[in-house]
Amino acid sequence: MKLRVGLVGLGKAWEVRHRPALRALADRFEVRAVCEQVGVRAEQAAREFNATPVDGFRALTAREDIDAILMLAEQWYGWLPILAACEYGKAIYCAAPLQLSLEEAKQIKDRVDQAGVAFMAEFARRQNPATLRLKELIATKLGQPRLLFCHRRVAVGEKPVKPGGPKDRGFGTSDLVELVDWCRYVVGNEPTSVLGMMHNVSPDSRDEDYRMMSLDFTQPGQHAGQGVVAQISSGYYMPQGWEEAVSFRPPPALQVSCEKGIAFIDLPAQVLWFDKAGRHQESLESERAVGEQLLSYFHRSVTSLVRNPAGLEDAYRALVVVLAARRSHEEGRRITLSF
Repeated sequence: MKLRVGLVGLGKAWEVRHRPALRALADRFEVRAVCEQVGVRAEQAAREFNATPVDGFRALTAREDIDAILMLAEQWYGWLPILAACEYGKAIYCAAPLQLSLEEAKQIKDRVDQAGVAFMAEFARRQNPATLRLKELIATKLGQPRLLFCHRRVAVGEKPVKPGGPKDRGFGTSDLVELVDWCRYVVGNEPTSVLGMMHNVSPDSRDEDYRMMSLDFTQPGQHAGQGVVAQISSGYYMPQGWEEAVSFRPPPALQVSCEKGIAFIDLPAQVLWFDKAGRHQESLESERAVGEQLLSYFHRSVTSLVRNPAGLEDAYRALVVVLAARRSHEEGRRITLSF
């Protein structure tokens, strides 16, 4: 079955991920309409896919020849296209880095549940070859994780624009949501508490340039300190133009200490791991690019007769953790998580 889709926004990953994936999966997806706030980009994409440029997201979602929307960028309309898609019964693929409060996330979750439509958040780190290989190593060679160290360091110029609104809508929330989901996926369980810390650019500013959180995965029946612990950090403290400094000795994207060894992950496809036999280094290739894998999974979710709410629940739970980490910093205490 070929899905007829409408594109809402053409974000930074359009040229490198979504455009090539849609071309490669032409037997599964047919682009019918494009909505983009930059008119020239909308016209170019529409011409390439023999689609129609549309002025507004509501006009796009209301079209009868659209089965699903691919929300690829957060533009002036924020998360409103998701609500419109629910209203018109259209499936949703969300790659946009939305900055949401917990109340807004609950509203979206409730609306999607009520509408009964398929929803998938684009958590690309899950599908990278290095992550998939790490899961194999955990199951076969390294044993269960004990400690995770997840780091992200980029230049100030790549820092997401901080929206107005409630104070819990801090910078980079969407980045941290994906990092939390990545750790949840690797551990294979839910965190039970979080301790957060933030650093502000100046004492009287709420403009953060560094955020860190410690997730405790201790489960019922385990004593304190026996569970998996994940430390996640994200920093925007390198000035724009300091490309050499940003790339100087970057920490691995993910370091995992396991029962029988340790692994260092650099996305998308580098895995360095150690066990009793010594050092092992792998440079992996996938039969399909990450964008193709993600859209293929979305296609299966939409065309399946059984609705799978896992994607929506994963996104919601990761956001709960990130916002609880902010509250932990403000209140100076560890927050017990409840989903």
